[in-house]
Amino acid sequence: MQPKATRFRIRRDTATTAAPMVEEEEDGFGNERFPTATPPAEDAAIAAIKAEGLTGHQLRTAQRIAQRRGFAATSEFDAVRLLRQAGIDPFARAELVGIAGQQGADGVPERADANRGALPQVVPPPEKMVPAAPMGEGQRAREILKMQRDIVRRRRRALVALMVRLAAFIVLPTVLVGYYFFAIATPLFATRSEFLIQQAETASGSPFGGLLSGTQFATSQDSITVQSYLQSRDAMARLDADLGFKAHFSQERIDPIQRLAPDASNEAAYKLYKRNVRIGFDPSEGIIKLEVIATDPATSQAFSEALIGYAEERVDRLSLRLREDQMQGAREVYEDAEKKLLAAQMRVQELQERLGVFDPLSESGAIQSQISALDLEAQRKRLELQQLLDNARPNQARVEGVKGDIARIETMVAGLREQLTGSTASGASLAAVTGEMRIAEHDLETRQLMLSQALQQLELARIEANRQVRYLSTGVSPIAPDEPTYPRAFENTALAFLIFAGIYLMLSLTVSILREQVSA
Repeated sequence: MQPKATRFRIRRDTATTAAPMVEEEEDGFGNERFPTATPPAEDAAIAAIKAEGLTGHQLRTAQRIAQRRGFAATSEFDAVRLLRQAGIDPFARAELVGIAGQQGADGVPERADANRGALPQVVPPPEKMVPAAPMGEGQRAREILKMQRDIVRRRRRALVALMVRLAAFIVLPTVLVGYYFFAIATPLFATRSEFLIQQAETASGSPFGGLLSGTQFATSQDSITVQSYLQSRDAMARLDADLGFKAHFSQERIDPIQRLAPDASNEAAYKLYKRNVRIGFDPSEGIIKLEVIATDPATSQAFSEALIGYAEERVDRLSLRLREDQMQGAREVYEDAEKKLLAAQMRVQELQERLGVFDPLSESGAIQSQISALDLEAQRKRLELQQLLDNARPNQARVEGVKGDIARIETMVAGLREQLTGSTASGASLAAVTGEMRIAEHDLETRQLMLSQALQQLELARIEANRQVRYLSTGVSPIAPDEPTYPRAFENTALAFLIFAGIYLMLSLTVSILREQVSA
């Protein structure tokens, strides 16, 4: 610990800047010198030291240094004289530190020798202590220069330590990253392409049916499905089976960081696939952007074309499912109508064969005509009979003949009517046969109409199926680049520098905050 002492900042008046006046005491020898008195030269040196105006603290410090050095000083001023005579500056920083090292636990300096501590000390009274002389311009300038040099020295040390930390945590890692990108990294070629999925324009009877038709919103689900498929393990496995994706990135000429191990698992290959096959979807425009990276331009273009082909097949499958559903429904309706029409025809034929009637309507019409003709003939015969009976003496033979004709006509009409409503030889009346035939024929006509409508729907579905409902349109074709696209050495190195700088800054702030919390 540094020694602590009360400082007396007592300034002398301008009138007392000269040597202090010391009252001489009568020693009993008059003008004669005491045998052991101090020589005149030493008196002059002590007087000069007194004239310097040293403070009490400085005098006590000089006495302690003299005691530590082993000088037998008779007073504090004599201690200053002896030290200066030995070439020692009693007020130097090294001497003050030495005295502080000898402080005891209670702050009292230890005596080097008991005898030295018993030496006579002349301490002037406090009211007669000489204040410190003001510092001169030269000494002040030297002290200021000394402090400035100490500050500069400390700043240089702090700056050097900062530079070492920056070099270790930022510059060196950035240099290593830059060296990798500029000298070691394998050049990669990227083939970019763009395509979109469109829907064929279809006529719609509804005023709002075609509101979203042909827009990106009508095919957004298909675009998302295609994007997910191209980023899936299925697409990676198919690309590897067709063009050897794993073998291409397992070549020895590829740097170790980007190289795929020959015995790599599918998960490792899939991670590399996601890093080198980049797919983006723009929902505002409905455009799918594809970027395929490989170690040579031809392979990059081949990979890109293969992936576009996979996407087109996926779109065709999605459209084929829709077309098949539409065609299957129309085809099933037509086949059912055709089967029912055939059953109706078979029923009509069965009735004709079972009843022995080809056309019950025609036969019933013929019988009705016969009945009508016989009714007219019967009416004529009745008029003739009435005419004969009106005579006073009718001809009986003719009367009987006319009556017989009327009876025969009525018998024929009854027989014909019996054919219409009564049972026939087949066991069914002509009216029943006609009813069954009419039902069968009406069913047949209905089935014919339904078959015609089903055939029309089938043709419409076939026309709709022939049109490609979803199709892939390539906006930007994949063209192989003639210069490497990656790595972007300067951009990647600058990005690494910013990342390392940010990490160092966060760690520095964290450490500073922790130190402040601990010290608080």
